[in-house]
Amino acid sequence: MAGQQYAHEDYTIGWICALPKTELVAAAAMLDEEHPVLPAADPHDANSYLLGRIGDHNVVIACLPAETTGKVSAATIATDLIRSFPSIRFGLMVGIGGGVPYYASQRQDTGGGIEEGDLDDSEDEMEEIPDIRLGDVVVSLHTKTTEAVVQYDFGKSLQAKGFVHAGGRLNKPPNIVLNAVARLQANHARGHHKIPELLSKMLAENPAMAKFQHPGTRKDRLFRADFFHLEGQKSCKACCGLDNANVVKRTDRTDTAPKIHYGTIGSADQVMKDAILRDQWALKKSILCFEMEAAGLMDSFPCLVIRGICDYADSHKNKVWQPYAAATAAAYAKELLLVIPGQGVTKLSTIKQLLHLSDQIGAIDSRLKEAFKQRETHHHNQVMRYLTEDQRRCHQVFKTSTYERFKNINPNRVEGTCEWALRSPEYLRWWNAIRNDLLWISADPGCGKSVLAKSLIDEVFPLSDSNVFILYFFFKDNDEQNNLATALCAVLHQLFSLQPQLLRQALPFWERNKEKIQNEVDDMWRIFMAAMSDPAFRNTICVFDALDECRDHDQKLLIEKLGDFNNRRPAGQGNWLKFLVTSRPYDDIQDRFRPLTERFPQIHLRGEEENDQIHEEINLVVRVKLAELGKDLRLRADTQERLERELCEMKHRTYLWLYLAIDDIRRTLKNSLRPDHETIPPLPKNVPEAYERILDRVPSDEKTKVETILRIIVGA
Repeated sequence: MAGQQYAHEDYTIGWICALPKTELVAAAAMLDEEHPVLPAADPHDANSYLLGRIGDHNVVIACLPAETTGKVSAATIATDLIRSFPSIRFGLMVGIGGGVPYYASQRQDTGGGIEEGDLDDSEDEMEEIPDIRLGDVVVSLHTKTTEAVVQYDFGKSLQAKGFVHAGGRLNKPPNIVLNAVARLQANHARGHHKIPELLSKMLAENPAMAKFQHPGTRKDRLFRADFFHLEGQKSCKACCGLDNANVVKRTDRTDTAPKIHYGTIGSADQVMKDAILRDQWALKKSILCFEMEAAGLMDSFPCLVIRGICDYADSHKNKVWQPYAAATAAAYAKELLLVIPGQGVTKLSTIKQLLHLSDQIGAIDSRLKEAFKQRETHHHNQVMRYLTEDQRRCHQVFKTSTYERFKNINPNRVEGTCEWALRSPEYLRWWNAIRNDLLWISADPGCGKSVLAKSLIDEVFPLSDSNVFILYFFFKDNDEQNNLATALCAVLHQLFSLQPQLLRQALPFWERNKEKIQNEVDDMWRIFMAAMSDPAFRNTICVFDALDECRDHDQKLLIEKLGDFNNRRPAGQGNWLKFLVTSRPYDDIQDRFRPLTERFPQIHLRGEEENDQIHEEINLVVRVKLAELGKDLRLRADTQERLERELCEMKHRTYLWLYLAIDDIRRTLKNSLRPDHETIPPLPKNVPEAYERILDRVPSDEKTKVETILRIIVGA
């Protein structure tokens, strides 16, 4: 330990890693000296920091919480780090990733192993296709035609253009870092490598880190992309096949020193473990490595991403190479810092200052967007002004409900949740389709279907493609929102508000029936389909949420009409109409959809007890809601941790239970003078118990009425 006392302002480099047992251990081993822990600079910063020095630089090392990965956690860590250490100039994201083998973009034989000689062995060609092996290091670096990091699971499909990336871009690190990268490239080209020396020193000074040494080249097996790991087999030995027929044959290297590769890193919220998908994305986006955290640092954290390769991003993943890969990445990071002068770093603007400037630019951009929105609104009002009186009355006749309110009563999605749907192949296939299509999402109670639907309407669809029009209706088990006539009125009212010129398709029906059209389900469906066939119709998505709360006869009728729509689906030439329907997986709904499900995608998800992803998403919401609660009530970090532990240990959780439990905690603590010392009563174990707590707080003269309302809610 160093004897000198340091302050938060003395640290200039932020080092972020994700895995405490490998990446954090390797990072700590690279420190030239370790500094004492500092008291918390921000009461809301729950991170634990490792402090020390590498060369001329004081470094803050932050690791994601145990068993937590992904872009949301990385973004949270980076935000807290910048707030607690205001002098940070740039960041390093250092850890492991899945590599793209050199033959990924080349053809593959259908029989026997793949010989390296099968490829074009010209010098130029081999330079373009890096020969990535386990233990190598990939460093994010942009070129004139490629990004340093791409969030490959976020984008949109455009007709005649295919998939278009729509994510952010990683803020480039300062030139002083890029210049240091260039210097290392030159050093390595001349054979001057420090990584083997740094690894040897690490093992010599830390005998307990024996598992961080090179596992041996015999354990570096690359399997054919079309050969999947044998189910039930922990080891990959059985996958090799007779005479290693399933193993790609590669020329042995002369030594075990890791090679360094520079280029694009692909980031997403899900692990890449599909060789065919890996190769498709590698070819499309020139990706060399796949990981899960860098996307969380896009747009806000000037950062260089450094990844040691621990697997080939295929179904044969295992953890054998993780320690060594973490060590090679950490060693590269140290070698990089050793060629960056300390005085040069202190002259740079801090990230905090850059973000302030970014906020100012963002405010200008926001004002421009607002001006654009006002112009669009003015244009819409002008169009509406020149509608005939009959057209206005026809349009207004379809406003029979407060459909907006039933969408907005649902809570907003917590970032990082609903991924079970948004990252599913079925959803992505539906979203990327450039034709009429239908997607049915069914999930057990408590999975957040209505939150998902609201998020798609308000956030995901508009951000992914601002040219798509969005219609919606949220069924509710009440007389106002449980019927198909009200749903179609709402959808047509929205359609004609967005595309007034389509009113010409409704006028003949309205002139014949006037207000009676509100109850003519078949006529309203004909109007909808006629509008879809109108040359002026634009790409549109229609969301029907909670179909299980629609009354039985109308539910059956809507599924029949969706079936007819699905049967006439072709319309890939002009603009398209897509439906998305959510419901609980009740038997009658499944039976009615069954004849159709072979022709369109469907997603079904069971509740938390049978699904680890829902379990993790509820844990994420727990952390976010407790952070909000802690900020509102000024709770200490240890109080938040205690509450988080209790909430995360509960069984049989649903989102409804969680919101009720948080509300119960808030009511207990908000009137206390010393909330951190308040005894928290046992949390409700389930939704009925949470409702009992609500009833206990209701005045006696209102209890019967409230009890009746709660029975209706629980029954629904």
